[in-house]
Amino acid sequence: MDRGVGRGVGGRVLRLLGSKPAGRAMKRLLVAVVAILAWTAVAGYGAIEGWWLRPIAPRGNAQAFMQAVTARATAESKGNIALVLLRHGAVYAEQYTPSVDPVDRDTRFPLASMSKWFTAYAVMQLVQAGRLELDAPLSKSLTQWQLPAGSFDAQQVTIRRLLSHTAGLTDGLGFGDYLPTESLPSLPEALRHPRATSDSAVAIALGRKPGSGFQYSGGGYLILQALLEDVTGMPFATWMQDSVFRPIGMHRATYAYLGSLDNVSRSFDARGALAPTYRYAAAGATGLSASARDLITFAQANVQADVKADVKADVKADQRASAPLRRDTLQRMREPHGRQFGLDIWGLGVALYAPTASGAYVYGHDGSNAPAINSSMRINPDNGDAVIVLVTGNPTLATAIAGEWTLWQTGVVDFLSIERAARSALLPWLLGLAAIAVLWRWRVVRRRRTTLPVSETL
Repeated sequence: MDRGVGRGVGGRVLRLLGSKPAGRAMKRLLVAVVAILAWTAVAGYGAIEGWWLRPIAPRGNAQAFMQAVTARATAESKGNIALVLLRHGAVYAEQYTPSVDPVDRDTRFPLASMSKWFTAYAVMQLVQAGRLELDAPLSKSLTQWQLPAGSFDAQQVTIRRLLSHTAGLTDGLGFGDYLPTESLPSLPEALRHPRATSDSAVAIALGRKPGSGFQYSGGGYLILQALLEDVTGMPFATWMQDSVFRPIGMHRATYAYLGSLDNVSRSFDARGALAPTYRYAAAGATGLSASARDLITFAQANVQADVKADVKADVKADQRASAPLRRDTLQRMREPHGRQFGLDIWGLGVALYAPTASGAYVYGHDGSNAPAINSSMRINPDNGDAVIVLVTGNPTLATAIAGEWTLWQTGVVDFLSIERAARSALLPWLLGLAAIAVLWRWRVVRRRRTTLPVSETL
């Protein structure tokens, strides 16, 4: 291009952009962009805070809540279900229908990943007794297996980081099932060659710097299972029975194969078809089965350390005396360590679902296994309320009902419901954008009507 021509065209463009009408247009456009970004931030914050979601029942109305979730269970359950609501540590209501099998308080259900909560509870018993140190290198106490050598310092892997999924393990397990006819591997074999739900090759190894962030790891809890055996000198299942389940009163909790036991929930797929009852090699991560009665007792053992003296009357006296963990130890488990989505979501072995009015967290654990096993238990430490949902035959129903309970209790969406919260914000966000567009257009039209025409000569 000829330099003179270029200078002439460029000069005319610069004069146009520098003109008052163009400057005003750019200013209006900038204001609109800022308004859109601001409204997007507000809509996103509102989604997390539950502004766009309505609780399934009026806050505080436990009867209405139970009626609503029972109706949902009736509509969506394809197999067996146990649903229990606790108020101030006492059973308020329970529902065991519709179920294909006869189900009651003592029916054993597979807990899937909720098993990790109980493994963490046992680890914290040893910490409380001074037999383990949360921040000591794992290698100080683990003898039967060691993390494979790699690019990251394994000496930075601690019990605290394993409990909170911040140890740098990137396995993402998800342990695969074993048919009743298959032999289970030994614990060291399972650590070396874990079977993943995806059937892909997975290694329990460091894939990021320990302490650098949260990444869920089933492998970390298989390591903790080995740690418990090394420190106690006892088989994992035996230690759990003697030191956790029996003292608390969880008399039907077991790591034994469900297919050989009485009064158990059979497994169903999402269509309601009968499925195999599987075995699990990773007991500490996914292999526990328990009844609703067991989980009621465990919830009460946690609640009794939190609630006020007048509420404790609702909790059985023998459970107040026998809970193995002190209040301060339980509170340590609920201190935030893992963050995701900018939120505190994990403590030492427990999920932190949503903040409560006191600044604490609704805490607990969910679990999910193939083909359609789902479990959830959540506790509000402010009031001693809790929900327990055990399902075979729907892969998400327990988590969904427990999510409704969390919203009903706190008014805040739990972090497992972020996708649902985002969907709830879509319509308000679009309406806000439409309002911004209308206002912007109105301003443009109004400005044109009140401003004299300005001509620009090119």
